[in-house]
Amino acid sequence: MSLVKFKNFYFRYKGNEEYALNNINLNIEKNKFILLAGETGSGKTTLLRCMNGLIPQFYSGHYRGKVEIKGNDSTQVNIADLSTIVGIVFQNPENQLVSMNVEHEIAFGMENLGFPRDKIRKKIEEVVQLTGIESIMDKAPFEISGGEQQRVAIASILALEPELLILDEPTANLDPLFAQNIINLLSSIQKKTNITIIISEHRMDLVVPIVDEIILMEKSRVVAQDKRDNIVNSDIFNKLHINKPIIYSIFKKLQTRNYYQGDIPISIPEALKILKNK
Repeated sequence: MSLVKFKNFYFRYKGNEEYALNNINLNIEKNKFILLAGETGSGKTTLLRCMNGLIPQFYSGHYRGKVEIKGNDSTQVNIADLSTIVGIVFQNPENQLVSMNVEHEIAFGMENLGFPRDKIRKKIEEVVQLTGIESIMDKAPFEISGGEQQRVAIASILALEPELLILDEPTANLDPLFAQNIINLLSSIQKKTNITIIISEHRMDLVVPIVDEIILMEKSRVVAQDKRDNIVNSDIFNKLHINKPIIYSIFKKLQTRNYYQGDIPISIPEALKILKNK
């Protein structure tokens, strides 16, 4: 069974005449690390909001078709129950941090869902170690850095034991070092927990080397979903106006000038290996 399945799904926000999502058919499976990419305004954030019931339960508008979460119609299960399956971290994590210190923040969701006290303590210990935030447990969310806020937001979601973790531009407000640290953290979490992670991210140099699949969006439609290497070497990826990895741009120029004819590498080590063999 798919974690999330879109079936001929359309959605437009209330007051808008144009559809933000247009005939979406999509399957999200277990134990995958997936990059969601597309031009600005292509519908990425709207697509993500559908995966945990925020659309159409919170954001009003007109829709048709269906979104299923573990086989259940997303309109028939309340958002609180869906949050135990699908967790989402927004672009600005400060907006979803509500407690007086980090420890209370991690416990907040579990307390609201009625987790037993012993389980809350155990999950706090697990996610704190997993996200590396032991040193800031007594601090208030507004006292810590942006990168630490991201880690706290991720920890509070992981405490609910979701099967799918969604992140919408998690490095947008971070400097390059903290951005790399967050991407490394997500890669480590995915390998240790085997949950599915979907990340919408413009810093593709950081993300492309570690994902399994890529979903491409253009003008409110999903135009491609496939294994990473297949997408990176496809015509649609080349044509989209997105922030492509530097390695991709270099090898694409080599291809157009007939200096290189193989598949485009997705990381610097892979590129170096290819060049050494030339």
